[in-house]
Amino acid sequence: MSDLQKSFAKAKLATLPPVLPDTFDEQEEVEMQAELPEPQSDDSSSASSASSTGTVKPTVAKNLFARPVGSPHKKSLEQIPWTAYFERDLFLEVPTPSATITYHVYLTSPTGSAPLFVMHHGAGSSGLSFAGLTAEIRRLLPGAGMLSIDARGHGSTTVKPHGDAASEVLDLSLDTLNADLVTAITKTKEAMAWPMLPSLVLIGHSLGGAVVTDVAKSGKLGNGVLGYAVLDVVEGSAMDALQSMHTYLSTRPPSFATLESGIDWHIRSRTIRNSTSARISVPGLLRHDPQAAPQRSRPWIWRTDLAATQPFWEGWFVGLSRKFLEAKGGKLLLLAGTDRLDKELMIGQMQGKYALQVFPEAGHFIQEDLPEKTAISIVDFYKRNDRSALVLPPKVSDMLKAGRRV
Repeated sequence: MSDLQKSFAKAKLATLPPVLPDTFDEQEEVEMQAELPEPQSDDSSSASSASSTGTVKPTVAKNLFARPVGSPHKKSLEQIPWTAYFERDLFLEVPTPSATITYHVYLTSPTGSAPLFVMHHGAGSSGLSFAGLTAEIRRLLPGAGMLSIDARGHGSTTVKPHGDAASEVLDLSLDTLNADLVTAITKTKEAMAWPMLPSLVLIGHSLGGAVVTDVAKSGKLGNGVLGYAVLDVVEGSAMDALQSMHTYLSTRPPSFATLESGIDWHIRSRTIRNSTSARISVPGLLRHDPQAAPQRSRPWIWRTDLAATQPFWEGWFVGLSRKFLEAKGGKLLLLAGTDRLDKELMIGQMQGKYALQVFPEAGHFIQEDLPEKTAISIVDFYKRNDRSALVLPPKVSDMLKAGRRV
């Protein structure tokens, strides 16, 4: 390099700012970590980072890549009351020669000409299993009515025998459950002083699917039934599943220390995959009874003894596929997997006898795991079968009488 080039380079370097040394202050990083906001949690199973309402702006006093100090907040396991989803609950007392049955139902009345969605839960569950679904349906059909019942032996429905009978004799035969559902619907109509029943859409999950199908096949509710939807139950797979029912019952806890621990177990075991749904429905499955609990420290026990229902298991599902295809009205089958279809239903599906929707991301409790998607399918099903929206062309004879050209 020539002397001229060297002098030019020195002149340029003299105008640049001094280079700062690359130092690391450990105390400063600790202070920066302490200033980071704690992460927030979301109760919704579909929570997204896009829902954040704040933006963190980087400054020289904060290290955005530091590991947050402390543990994130735990999701709430607090019970959500049924009043957040239904207008009222009714206790409908019906005396019989042998006992007095008090049906417990959750109700939101329909408005105008809107339909009434009637819901029947599965074995061991309760009417609150459909709470989240009702909210999603009413978001799409604001005037729709909701009627969700507690079957006998479940929830708050009770049977008190007359006379010397010491305790309730459990009868969960399909014929009995069929009669109970029809009675609960008609008694609700009387209690609410409705001049007539609105159009009905029957929805049943698991055992409830067998019940609503049997009611639709019997024709006891007349032509008022627009259609029926069956959630995750078909005859073939249901009969196969009964073989492993005792294994399932032996693996679940007999009791819980608190209501929150019961909710937590349902979420962690993925029995219910939506934490909000679990906080609504699980309280309806348990009751506080320290005297009946196997351990005094775990006083929350199951309301329904599923093992005691074994004599009725097979009768619930025998002939279900045939009845589902033969009953009058629109038909919708929602499943968590296509492997649940048996031969009779596969043939019926290819013949277009019913609508089928599969939710592979859901567990057995489809309406609780995916209430929004389930509601969309059910509302679309209702709209396809809504007779009030059906406009028929005029008859030729009427046109001729009116002097119109045909």
